[in-house]
Amino acid sequence: MEIPLINEFLIILGLSVIIVFALQKIKLPSILGFLITGIIIGPYALSLIGSSHEVEIISEIGVILLLFVIGMELSLKQLVSMRKTILVGGTLQVGLSIIAATLISKLLGFEWNEAVFAGFLLSLSSTAIVLKILQDRNEISAPHGRNALAILIFQDIIVIPMILLTPILSGESSNIAMELLWLLLKTVLIVIITFVSAKYIVPKLMFYIAKTKSKELLLIFTLALCFAVAFLTAEAGLSLALGAFLAGLIISESDYGHQATSMILPFKELFTSFFFISIGMLLDLNFFIENIAYVMLLVLGVFIVKSIIAAFAAAVLKYPPRVTILTGLALFQIGEFAFILSREGVGYNLLSAEMNQYFLAVSIITMFLTPFIMLFADRIATALIPVKLRKKAGDYISKSKSNDNHEDFDLENHLVIIGYGINGRNVAKAAGILNIPYVIIEMNAETVKNEKANGERILYGDAGTNHILQTVNICKAKAVVIAISDTKSSKYIVSNIRAFSQSVYIIVRTRYVSNTETLLSLGADDVIPEEFETSIAILGRLLQNFFVPVDEIDDILRSIRSDNYEIFKNQSNLPSTIKPINIPEFNVTCVRIDADSGKIVGKSIIEAKIREKFGVNILAISRNNEMKYPISPDDKLLQNDFIYISGDNESIDKFYRAVK
Repeated sequence: MEIPLINEFLIILGLSVIIVFALQKIKLPSILGFLITGIIIGPYALSLIGSSHEVEIISEIGVILLLFVIGMELSLKQLVSMRKTILVGGTLQVGLSIIAATLISKLLGFEWNEAVFAGFLLSLSSTAIVLKILQDRNEISAPHGRNALAILIFQDIIVIPMILLTPILSGESSNIAMELLWLLLKTVLIVIITFVSAKYIVPKLMFYIAKTKSKELLLIFTLALCFAVAFLTAEAGLSLALGAFLAGLIISESDYGHQATSMILPFKELFTSFFFISIGMLLDLNFFIENIAYVMLLVLGVFIVKSIIAAFAAAVLKYPPRVTILTGLALFQIGEFAFILSREGVGYNLLSAEMNQYFLAVSIITMFLTPFIMLFADRIATALIPVKLRKKAGDYISKSKSNDNHEDFDLENHLVIIGYGINGRNVAKAAGILNIPYVIIEMNAETVKNEKANGERILYGDAGTNHILQTVNICKAKAVVIAISDTKSSKYIVSNIRAFSQSVYIIVRTRYVSNTETLLSLGADDVIPEEFETSIAILGRLLQNFFVPVDEIDDILRSIRSDNYEIFKNQSNLPSTIKPINIPEFNVTCVRIDADSGKIVGKSIIEAKIREKFGVNILAISRNNEMKYPISPDDKLLQNDFIYISGDNESIDKFYRAVK
């Protein structure tokens, strides 16, 4: 029996894997791979897909989930905290872009409604690509990163009114004033419903669902809410996209939004990949080749106009020149929501088939250029800024970073406690007494509710998911205590944490000694088996009963612990990080050079530029069981050397990945 669409799915997913894998090797975003896949399999190239309509339907689900996740990741509180940059910066960027594009389009002979619609399309940038690159470059909290995020948030919200205004621009409404009034009333009603649902209804429903401890039920409820709200807004004459965004915003206000987001993300990634593939399928290669000169001229125009406008918006907010330039260079492309809007425009005859092809070509080219422009953005900014202003800009950035208002879970050099049973509570209590910053991850809904009310920094979620680990800033954590009783989950959590950081100190509680070796091999630094510790406690009390002196009991127990734990520790092949108590920013780690790379192996320390490239200092070198210390800049690094380095977690991770 042949399953419908199975051949198309196999072609799409198989080719996507190959292309995205190749792009990952050169550190380019996956979205570009999906666009290339769509172009190759589309009707204007190899024409490998016959069921293009079905692919478009799947891509629509991707759009719904994309907006849903954006809503979940924003939250009403975040919107309020960034209101100035969102409202002022976003309004200036979108408004001036629409005005500029409208005037240019009108000069080129377009009708006013078509020119305004072209302005709508030009004003939108790519949330998916820009945020992914900023996250990869660790620049999301930098001033230009925050500016880009705020403006992109405004764009993601304003695209909904743009979609609603499209029928009015097309002239289908005989009474524009009444249409606008009705649109305003519906918008106000939706805002009220969203606020009430987010504040009073959904958090209570999710609390009772979370109490069941069923991930499946939470997932089903989350998806049901997403599609239900999307359906209701569509029935009210608004859009599916608006409903999905509002559903995400509603869930974000509950304590269980982070866990819901982590469960939806895999679905979002799958379906949005189909969305970008479907966009690539629309590009007519023959049209692009025949009109390449005009397309590239338009690309240049879009780059100049959008970069200047976005930079101007940042300048109005009184940011220094370097930040304004970096903001402009980050937002020059035409984004994914413009594709959604363009479909509406084609349906309402605001965008002809020829102009739609120009739009697609320009959009895809600007998306392709974004990673490269952002890669060289610092050099471009440096070249454009006079020398006298550079130091002032640097001072501003340092100051703004130090004054940055982080979210509750956005900590550094902190402790992550996974599980809030007796062990987790004791660790948290000790951390509180010693003024060690910590955050707790817990899957018991009642515990989270009660402890949050008591002022604990606690998060509901599964620590085995990437989104939850990113939320607690695991890359910058100093240590992790896994205090749960489920050994299978502990193994999975350790593996996931090591995928983020090779230097964070991980200590795991387990029930049985037999689990110790496996947990250490997966990356745990220390494993405390309850079975073994229980036997130690029994032995201690037994010896007391035989009137053995206390100091002798302590020596015996210390010897037993030392002998047993040392056996386990010697089997760990991951770098062991020494954490000095009074210097939280300072780590000392031993790393073995495995990679046979000419970039490091065979070069002296000064030639390899270790400190300049990786931000670490080499303290000593162990070679053939001989320790070389002190070292000189002329000492060479050889394969299989054990290198003792110092630095922060991020720098150690960077060096570790370079030599493995």
